[in-house]
Amino acid sequence: MSHALPASRRTVLTGAAALAAAGYVATPADAAPGLAAKPRGDNHVRLTVLGTTDLHGNVLNWDYFKDAEFTNAAGDDIGLAKARTLIEAVREKRRGQGPVITLDAGDTLQGTPLAYYYARIEKISRDVVHPMAAAMNLVGYDAAALGNHEFNYGIDTLRTFESQLDFPLLGANVVDPVTQRPVFAPYVIKTVATGTGRRLRVGILGLTNPGVAIWDKANVEGRMEFPGLVEQARKFVPEMRRKGCDVVIVSAHSGADTSSSYGDALPYPENASSLLAQQVPGIDAILVGHAHKEIAQRYVENERTGQQVLLCEPLYWGMRVAVMDLELRLVRDRDGRAKRWKLLGARSQTLNSNTVDADEEVVAAVVEAHQTVRDYVNSVVGTSVERLPAARGVVEDVPIIDFVQYVQADAVKRGLTGADAALPVLSIAAPFSRSAVFPAGEITVRDVAGLYVFDNTLLGVRITGAQLRDYLEFSARYFQQLAAGDTTASVAELTNAVTATAPGGTPDYNFDSVFGLDEPLTYDIDVAAAPGSRIRDLAYGGVPVADAQEFVLAVNNYRQSGGGGFPAVSTAPVVVNGQQEIRQLLIDWVIANETIDPALFASVDWRLVSGDQPVTITD
Repeated sequence: MSHALPASRRTVLTGAAALAAAGYVATPADAAPGLAAKPRGDNHVRLTVLGTTDLHGNVLNWDYFKDAEFTNAAGDDIGLAKARTLIEAVREKRRGQGPVITLDAGDTLQGTPLAYYYARIEKISRDVVHPMAAAMNLVGYDAAALGNHEFNYGIDTLRTFESQLDFPLLGANVVDPVTQRPVFAPYVIKTVATGTGRRLRVGILGLTNPGVAIWDKANVEGRMEFPGLVEQARKFVPEMRRKGCDVVIVSAHSGADTSSSYGDALPYPENASSLLAQQVPGIDAILVGHAHKEIAQRYVENERTGQQVLLCEPLYWGMRVAVMDLELRLVRDRDGRAKRWKLLGARSQTLNSNTVDADEEVVAAVVEAHQTVRDYVNSVVGTSVERLPAARGVVEDVPIIDFVQYVQADAVKRGLTGADAALPVLSIAAPFSRSAVFPAGEITVRDVAGLYVFDNTLLGVRITGAQLRDYLEFSARYFQQLAAGDTTASVAELTNAVTATAPGGTPDYNFDSVFGLDEPLTYDIDVAAAPGSRIRDLAYGGVPVADAQEFVLAVNNYRQSGGGGFPAVSTAPVVVNGQQEIRQLLIDWVIANETIDPALFASVDWRLVSGDQPVTITD
């Protein structure tokens, strides 16, 4: 296999040319009041804050699941190597014009086979540096907030990663359960030269998502707690101001809009950056993360001070770099002596990574790791007797999803003991990737990894028949409602229904089907019925499921911890929890069995109906 990196699609650009190509605007028409084209005189300074977020293990513009250069319909490019080109260009542009701070808003340690390999296969250690740490050190960050995915591989791996960084990981709302004091640095204060003879003290507060307590419960329970962002900011922003901070910037791994992907599982909102700006005085700007949205510039008025607080969120995976400009003026007392810096205005924009080439130093730092991971994901682990696509798994019971169900259920059954070992075993699975496919013939690690793209672990919980029905009814909210009598619809007309907790449409990963291991679990989903009354003819082994009947349900840790807000499973008794990673279970099963044959595990056990008629999918 060739180890050559992909030839760039673009011309190398640096400096002013790179910024122009990336969409940089020196003085936009909608600049905030008081923000001039350039700092005005010796009493003014412009602080530039550069930012990335949700890098998710992407260093190069590479899709390891496809083993090809990354591409999407929007023409975006990804990776920290390209982001660094933009960051260096802004630093060059700002040279002599004011200080520059560089931040990240979290979720760096998980998301690609590159990240996974160095957390699980060749584990990072004193002698093995994580590629993300090497790349981020070259960028020269001043600080980074902890993201919720930083905790996926356990505290020990996170602490090792932290030790490899040249900058602090901040988490003001990651606290010790006993003392309630932060177990990571809550903030850092940078004293920077301004060129005016007076230095500027920049406070950087880091906050993460309280959902860590749910999503990584197995890793953090009893060791760390995650209070709300607003609550902790109210403690630390005044402290930072008392310590002489002229400016306070928050790096928040929490979206700008107060929605939640798991409902009301916690007392704290998942996406709270706007609330921070609105409710906590003393914050000047927020680098937003977590939501995977692009917010080039937004202002939120603080309800106590009336200050217009700047929010900016660059697009994920290194697709964009945030540029926030804050202009300050030195306020003097009556005797003419310099007293303090006052914020005059702030504005922001995002720069597009698809306009520049990758930074050569970053590429060189990770090229060996990149090659190692390419070899790993392209290694053949078995064969499939036929082509098994996942594309229609959102509307049909397809064999490739049954494969996930079968492996999960089998692993849970083997882990049962005592009276639970006699219970029927079921499994849940969602169609994570419509593009996943097992080709006929050789199957590689990346084929399997492309089917199961999350680093979830497997658990077994005990549920009743009534809870099973409730679970399926909740899952069936994923489907849009057909008019009575309609029996044909397209995939788009059926899926991703808008709900109160999913205003942008229910994601595919929140549609679970349920599978029976030793006997089929069969049911119809009536998409002409209202949500909550859609499950028809629920039976196990051909016998209607009774409310009091007991089952063991194989679930992933995200679901069992409350992810998606599904009923019952987060409070049901846990009967198996071997901390086995589901993706690795799938890979290990293929290695052990060598052949994937749908005849072993596949059957059509659920279907979409309209009334008593099957639904015909038109595409």
